[in-house]
Amino acid sequence: MKNNLLIFTFSFLAFPAFCRAQSAPDFKELLDSAMVRDSDLKMQITQNKLTDLDGHKLKDIFLPTLEVSGQVGYLNATARLTSPEINLAPFINIPEGSFNNNLNVSGFSGIAKADAKMLLYSGGKVKYLKKAIEEKKMSEDILLEKTKDDVVAAISKAYDQLALIHQSKKVLDESKKRLDINRKTADKALGYGLITPYDHKKIELAQATLDAKMVEYEGKKELLLTQLYILSGISKERLRMIDPVLAPLELLSAQKGIEERAEVRALEHGISAADYKIKAERTWMIPKVQLMASAYYIGLYGSRIKTSENVIPAVPALGYEGAKLDWRPTNVNILPLLTAGVGFKWEIFDGKEGKHAEETAKVGKEVLQNKKEDALKKLTLNQANNQTNYDIATAQITLKAKEKELAKSALMQAEKEFRYGMSKSSQLIDAENDLEVVELEYQNALFNQRRAGIELMRSTQELDITKLY
Repeated sequence: MKNNLLIFTFSFLAFPAFCRAQSAPDFKELLDSAMVRDSDLKMQITQNKLTDLDGHKLKDIFLPTLEVSGQVGYLNATARLTSPEINLAPFINIPEGSFNNNLNVSGFSGIAKADAKMLLYSGGKVKYLKKAIEEKKMSEDILLEKTKDDVVAAISKAYDQLALIHQSKKVLDESKKRLDINRKTADKALGYGLITPYDHKKIELAQATLDAKMVEYEGKKELLLTQLYILSGISKERLRMIDPVLAPLELLSAQKGIEERAEVRALEHGISAADYKIKAERTWMIPKVQLMASAYYIGLYGSRIKTSENVIPAVPALGYEGAKLDWRPTNVNILPLLTAGVGFKWEIFDGKEGKHAEETAKVGKEVLQNKKEDALKKLTLNQANNQTNYDIATAQITLKAKEKELAKSALMQAEKEFRYGMSKSSQLIDAENDLEVVELEYQNALFNQRRAGIELMRSTQELDITKLY
């Protein structure tokens, strides 16, 4: 009983996943999978992370920094001391250089230092750069919308191509059924002597031609399945289960203008970022203030401090020869030596470096403004062209539908005449080919109209998959 309960529980949990694995993926599943796998989208998202890092780096600029350094080595230093002239006539008169001396310090030295700094005021530069990065980030996020639309268009095209192939297969299957029926009629007519062997061979040739088209269909279908597998990562077994149908797109009037296109909005945020960049570069003349603190340790080990001449003068009258300095201290340490305060940096004249940086930022803004102006012109023309293409493609659907009805009527008439021996097989085959061509052209018209409709929606950044499938 317990084992049966476990089996039932496992089956209950696994059944939805099993059904999903065995069912045909819908367009949304294809699109979601493609969004995860698309290389351009992943690369753009990865590149955008650099902007996020720049923003975090800018936020951290006001955090304090601590730097510790040290040095150990052998010290040998000599200082030359020259005594000045001392003239206190009539009491004292000491000529210059009477007490010249060399002071030598040698030994092993150790120095340690810790520096702490914290920026208090950047002159407003950090504030403006932060705003510039925020605008740049918004610009990059908007461009992601365009890349996502590109993925939608690519998946939609492949999906519709698969639908076109499926519809073509149905057209070929219908042709094959009719040819099989007409082949039986031709066999009887040949037996009764109503048609010639040449006319009968034409029916056979039409069937062979149709078989070749079937092989071509299978090759195109396999190629499309491979493309969808690469785009979505969904197995070909599930992709083969898709049976899409082409239907015309019915679009309403555009609710947005070309100003809503991702490229235009991204350039607008880029221009705003350039404005903040200009303001940031303009702060070169404003003083920057920071808090500073330092701690030092200085030590001298195994040292010797000596002079070359007497530091205590000789007294000849007393027979005293004087004394030089020769001191060997065990350790000499200075700890701690502390400094703390507020410092500022004011670049009164920087060789016009700040001015040049400001001018460069202005030129960058001008470039973006020119790009926006050019983009608006091209996108206006693109929208008009897409509207024209959509109108023409929609009219073609109506035209091909009428041609298909006429071709069906012509084929029915040709079949009747062929059965009663009133026409040759060539007329029947021509009528069959005409219907097949028109039906395929009708499916192509549907495909072209959907492509034109998608591009028209993209003209104003209104691509909506709910209108597609």
